[in-house]
Amino acid sequence: MRLRALLDTDALGLKLLGGEDELDRTVRGVMTTDLRDPSRYLSGGELVLTGLAWRRDAADSEPFVRLLVQAQVVALAAGEAELGCVPEDLVVACARHRLPLFAVHESVAFATVTEHVVRQVSGERAGDLAAVVDRHRRMMTSGPAGGGPDVVLDLLGSDLDLRAWVLSPTGRQVAGPKDAEPALTAEVCAKLAAEHLAATRTGRRAPHRVAVGSTTYSLFPVRGRGQTPVTPPGARAQGPGGRDVRETVLSDWLLVVEADAGDWAEERLDLLDGVTQLIAVERDRRDAARTVRRRLAQEVLELVQTGAAPAEIAARLRVAAPVLLPGLGAAPHWQVVVARVEWADGDEQTGRIAQTLLEEILVDPRTTGPEQSDRIAVAHTGEEAVALVPLPAVSSEHDGSESGVVADVLLDSVREPLAAGLDGDGRVTLGVSAAVHSAEGLRGALEEARHARRVAAARPGRVCAAGHQELASHVLLLPFVPDDVRRAFTARLLDPLRDYDRRHRAELIPTLEAFLESDGSWTRCANRLHLHVNTLRYRVGRIEQLTGRDLSRLEDKLDFFLALRMS
Repeated sequence: MRLRALLDTDALGLKLLGGEDELDRTVRGVMTTDLRDPSRYLSGGELVLTGLAWRRDAADSEPFVRLLVQAQVVALAAGEAELGCVPEDLVVACARHRLPLFAVHESVAFATVTEHVVRQVSGERAGDLAAVVDRHRRMMTSGPAGGGPDVVLDLLGSDLDLRAWVLSPTGRQVAGPKDAEPALTAEVCAKLAAEHLAATRTGRRAPHRVAVGSTTYSLFPVRGRGQTPVTPPGARAQGPGGRDVRETVLSDWLLVVEADAGDWAEERLDLLDGVTQLIAVERDRRDAARTVRRRLAQEVLELVQTGAAPAEIAARLRVAAPVLLPGLGAAPHWQVVVARVEWADGDEQTGRIAQTLLEEILVDPRTTGPEQSDRIAVAHTGEEAVALVPLPAVSSEHDGSESGVVADVLLDSVREPLAAGLDGDGRVTLGVSAAVHSAEGLRGALEEARHARRVAAARPGRVCAAGHQELASHVLLLPFVPDDVRRAFTARLLDPLRDYDRRHRAELIPTLEAFLESDGSWTRCANRLHLHVNTLRYRVGRIEQLTGRDLSRLEDKLDFFLALRMS
């Protein structure tokens, strides 16, 4: 804004005391100070407000004004409340250095002047940024990416002093401000993504405001066209184009702004909407770039499912390898990951949702940027997604699993946001195969991954995964035992021990667990429990007496083991 505009605002009650020829200077900020030397806190372009507490006598005005001019301050506004009027020596000093001087009436608070200047400056800068964003959007929709989301976030930081990040629905950081300190931690990203998904599922109007510690963030959905309509009470939330929000909630990016947008003007909210649309262009472009990898995966999946000859599958893999692992120089090993999204209403056409979600889940959450998903090929059927994950070739004494996908840790970092996105209405289950070394092994790997996913589906919880390691154990059978059979079996074996422990505090259950984990070794178990062997023998005898079982027999040991695992 121009200095001249300050005089045109009657509510500010400013009176010009000097510098009429300099009123076309541009104000870029405002600062209130009573320091004798405030120059270290000035960056240039400010209107300085002062109550004159720094002035002890007339000789102080000259050095004070000189410091302001050297710091490239555009004007000085002095309050009349302290001295009743602005001292003549200050007027003279400002005139000598051509620094415009205003008097602030004692009835006007400095806060009123500050708020007015900040609002005007911010509005003008937002207008300038809006023009830049609009120009950049036109460039991106008709040509190359031009820098992607990072360019847009840099504009927000430099022109509006807003720190912002782009996150995936699982909380992975896709883009962020340069040299942002402190950066968003993985825990904060997961919480923000979870809050966003939960708000989206319930149809709340964006932006969604979330407080994490002492910091407030505003969350904006990244959509290509329009805004989500307001959802009527009792109706299912709708996504872009009126689609069921479940089609997009697990795949859309979000823009996180470190600010409280609750009191923002409509113009600024419109600006951020433009920013999200600009980021959405980049998201759509990257989705389009996955087309080749998806098609390769789809071709391999169809060949495997139809029982094609291994030579034909191997030929497709040779085509896929350079695309997925450019410059590798050797045929990779492969893992298969199967995912399914299931909704409570029984909708089975969720393969595309699972496809997009699996592409995100398989990216290492510690990485930033969207390019990390460029080496993952995911196909889909009507009800599931199938990922073909390439692994670098390893030496013959390894099976490749060490460098591949591990079911136990696959969902650790994304469980919180996904559970919020599912909102009690759905489940995500995944199964992971072992690594295979040739085309002949892919059919078995696919069935192995599907079977592991069924094991995961038999477990409680909204987000579950299981790996190939679990298919080689008798524990595999446990999830498929009906609940009533489980309860009857465990009650028959363990309830007498629990009742005895409750009455006598005998710790028979912990003793039984330790005995089985020690493979029936009296010495190791006694040492583990810090008991004398005779005491241990007494407890085991009591267990056998109460249950009618013999812990020296393998069958009874196995029954106890299964009962403890199912309880």
